[in-house]
Amino acid sequence: MYLQKIVLTSFKNYQQEEFIFSDKINCFVGNNGTGKTNLLDAIHYLSFCKSFFSALDSLNIRHGDDFFALHGTFERDAGTRELIQCIQKKNQRKRFLLNKKEYDRLSDHIGNFPLVMISPYDRDLINDGSELRRRYIDSVISQFDKIYLDDLIHYNKALAQRNYLLRTFVENGFFDEEALAVWDEQLIRRGQAVGLKRECFLKKFIPVFRHFFSLIGGEDEQVDINYISQVSNSTYGECFRNALQADRTAQYTTVGIHKDDLDFILDGFPVKKFGSQGQQKSFVVAIKLAQFEYTCQIKGFKPILLLDDVFDKLDDLRVAQLIQLVSKNSFGQVFITDTSEQRIRSIFDAMEIDHKIFRIPVPCTDGSSEN
Repeated sequence: MYLQKIVLTSFKNYQQEEFIFSDKINCFVGNNGTGKTNLLDAIHYLSFCKSFFSALDSLNIRHGDDFFALHGTFERDAGTRELIQCIQKKNQRKRFLLNKKEYDRLSDHIGNFPLVMISPYDRDLINDGSELRRRYIDSVISQFDKIYLDDLIHYNKALAQRNYLLRTFVENGFFDEEALAVWDEQLIRRGQAVGLKRECFLKKFIPVFRHFFSLIGGEDEQVDINYISQVSNSTYGECFRNALQADRTAQYTTVGIHKDDLDFILDGFPVKKFGSQGQQKSFVVAIKLAQFEYTCQIKGFKPILLLDDVFDKLDDLRVAQLIQLVSKNSFGQVFITDTSEQRIRSIFDAMEIDHKIFRIPVPCTDGSSEN
């Protein structure tokens, strides 16, 4: 599977632009702020129905316009082509269509066109709070497990209702344990399913992650990922019963899978505290490459790989190892951004691999790309 063409209309800094891609390596080069990452984000939209960076879709509408539209043409290995359309008008519901048929639920699209993005913001996985790490593991599993995504959606809806009740009880001066128990049952049932699948996923994922870290980070460093859960030593029901008084005081649900976390370890110590910038970057790049390989194994075909500013904080050796790695046949279509066209050309001049280099912003002539 690969993205053959994309058309952007009023998306971020793009007024109207069309790109036709190589099925192997595509490089976007240009100064900072010209729109290289915006183009990657448009590709991300076609896979996940949302931006990698902006929670509000309306923020991606070009300044002064009333809507944005994305049209992507994907080609499968069998030669069939599929058209994806994303249309967002101001103050209206986002529309997402596959072959001109609109989805009833956006979640039905997730996983059909798998994608992995490596970005400078990935270091936030290490340095930010637990919510980001939960969202990451959820997004990975959801690409190949529709039941997991459905359980997660229903869990979050039940959590919102339970939290609303806890606030209402305090505001109105009464407490109804039976009303709360209705949502407890939902949270326990859905939470058990989600938590179990997270643990099972990590057991299979960690060996793949260690393999990729050894390729780009060095075999002398040992890495691990620990799953931290409040219910590891007790049942979900016990956790909710034991936390009831704390929940009433806090006015929100203090335990559950929405509080779980991932602990990233380098040579026995937290990489957040003891890892250098280069080690942290290698750590998250290895996680993303492992995500690619794991998803490929499950789906049976290669996801698209986006590498945004991958050279930042990596030394020349690790850069060369990474580019050599993603250029192999085990990877499919790859998109790379960089500020230095000369650096990109010097790397690929030494490789016999199909690629295209796009100068961003696109020149006014019809030569928007070159081989």
